[in-house]
Amino acid sequence: MRLVFEGRELEVGPAPLSDARVFAEGHNRPDTVAVILGAMESGAELVLQNARLTQAERAAQAQSIAAVPPAGEPALVLFTSGTTGAPKAARLARDNLEANARAANEVLQVEARSRFLCVLPLFHVGGLGILFRCRLAGATMLLHERFDADAVARDLRDGATHASLVASALARVLDQGAAFPPVIVAVGGGPVPQPLLDRARRAGLRVLQTWGMTETCSMITCERPAYADGATAGPPLPGFEVRVGSDSEIAVRGPALMRGYLGQEPLGRGFFKTGDLGELDVRGRLVVHSRRADLIVSGGENVYPAEVEAALLSHPAVREAAVLPAPDEKWGQVGVAYVVTSAGDGELREFLRGRIAAYKVPARFVHLPGLPRNAGGKVDRIRLESSISPARP
Repeated sequence: MRLVFEGRELEVGPAPLSDARVFAEGHNRPDTVAVILGAMESGAELVLQNARLTQAERAAQAQSIAAVPPAGEPALVLFTSGTTGAPKAARLARDNLEANARAANEVLQVEARSRFLCVLPLFHVGGLGILFRCRLAGATMLLHERFDADAVARDLRDGATHASLVASALARVLDQGAAFPPVIVAVGGGPVPQPLLDRARRAGLRVLQTWGMTETCSMITCERPAYADGATAGPPLPGFEVRVGSDSEIAVRGPALMRGYLGQEPLGRGFFKTGDLGELDVRGRLVVHSRRADLIVSGGENVYPAEVEAALLSHPAVREAAVLPAPDEKWGQVGVAYVVTSAGDGELREFLRGRIAAYKVPARFVHLPGLPRNAGGKVDRIRLESSISPARP
């Protein structure tokens, strides 16, 4: 694997590690890459921590797993994002990470000549996925220390063959220009608005929707380049299985599934229930509706936030949207839409009524200058719900 950082091509080898468990801040820098490779070579368990956390927060994470002994195999430990609950420490063994990378490389067509742009954090499974794909394929990783829309757009024009972005970042990159080479761009971290997909494809990018999670070492489904239409998150990667139960919960099985959460029983070889809700279409492609915790049951009807958010984001004046449940005396629950837009509530309601059923239209709207997001680019729903108490109209 070759690494390009700040315009320089570097040879980065594994850093020697002696302790069985090592903690490191996951900055997007060559030394982090060296430490990750060192853990894989030495058999250490490397805990990669969010570089944006305070010292006290990092210490609390370390304390939460202090009583759990290392397992004695090369592995990375990532704390889940915690957007819908308390973060857990997921242990991703080397063979899990490599199994995911091998399958992803087959679908994304990553080879030795590829140049994969990485702006996702290395303490996030999305960034790690890129590192392991490049390592297995002998490809070049174009590592950015932080997201800068202009720098990303420049690399997409000047030689990158692949990239992985969240929807909000893709929108900012497209603002930098109207035309790009046919770079394969995997987009995850939540549903992608259809207008954004259309805009990206008109600009020349080969955008593929994906779905995955920390526990599966990055994406576990992905659209195929030959027939991507943006309607789904694609079928499972080769060698993996996805099924949806009668309760609509998505379950997965395959060699990329984590060993387990530290402090809990190891996972077996069966299906892992993800907590996400969705369905499989007639071609076996996954459509993701929401997290189970986000499902809104209003007057006995299920309302999937992702569907409402997609409808809102199709309005030309809506830049960001998130829909959360709120208690309601009459209906049990109603939806509350947090939006970044210049459009008024009446205009939004009228717009939605022509696209989704009346019971799905949010009961109220909260206008914000921007939605809180975690380091992986996902809307931080816990922060959003706890920091704002929307007033009733």
